[in-house]
Amino acid sequence: MFGKLGGLAIRQQSVRQYATLKEVEMRLKSIKNIEKITKTMKIVASTRLSKAEKAKNTAKVFDSADGQFYKNAETKASEQGEKELVIAITSDKGLCGSIHSQLAKAVRRHLENAPDADVVAIGDKIKTQLLRTHASNVKMAVSGIGKEAPTFLESAAIAEQLLGLGAGSYPKISIFYNDPVSSISFEPRVKPVYSAETIVESPGYSKFEIDADAKVPIDLFEYTLANKILTAMAEGYAAEISARRNAMDNASKNAGDMINRYSILYNRTRQAVITNELVDIITGASSLD
Repeated sequence: MFGKLGGLAIRQQSVRQYATLKEVEMRLKSIKNIEKITKTMKIVASTRLSKAEKAKNTAKVFDSADGQFYKNAETKASEQGEKELVIAITSDKGLCGSIHSQLAKAVRRHLENAPDADVVAIGDKIKTQLLRTHASNVKMAVSGIGKEAPTFLESAAIAEQLLGLGAGSYPKISIFYNDPVSSISFEPRVKPVYSAETIVESPGYSKFEIDADAKVPIDLFEYTLANKILTAMAEGYAAEISARRNAMDNASKNAGDMINRYSILYNRTRQAVITNELVDIITGASSLD
């Protein structure tokens, strides 16, 4: 009895080993549709890249002017083991390779040395990845990022939310973002934001004639926070658009290779079907004779 069941199971497993002509045709059609989508997304990313580069260059102008002040004042970030605020900036969109996961890895490596640091995730992608491993560190998340090129109004609104969270009380603030090294590569980087106390304690702060009652260090800290967020968002946006264009280009090439392979398989399967039909016709005709 069991021998018969075993033989039946073997026969059922070897009933079909080849795809039918209809299945190959449907598979080929779906791959062609995917290729059309990836090519379209590559074209869209290419058109947005020039706008992203313009936004990045504009933000760098303000960032360089801001950095010149801290260079003359000889301001340095605090290296002591104090409470730190980590701001991780990506976007809400995917289909751009490993750009989000690479930044998440950089933030996780940093949190290994600063396990008590508070994290603000700007962008749904970085928020989702950090919540998997460091949910207790994430204190706030901002979504709706990366749909268009960032503006100062957008970064100022985020900075206002951070100030409401108490960003001014942190002695050390670090911003993690993706830097577009070239058109085909990017690298996670970190830039500091100096607190008002750090600005006042700068060795070269006395070079400037600043009214002590005007709360200039606080205003300068708030402006720098918004300006650094804008620069990080602009550079991250440019890196993301470039990565998406490269990812869609690779996807289009892979789809083209699959189309070639499935076209050959389709033609061979079609020829086999025609041959089998001819054999059936000839066999039927010969049996009548």
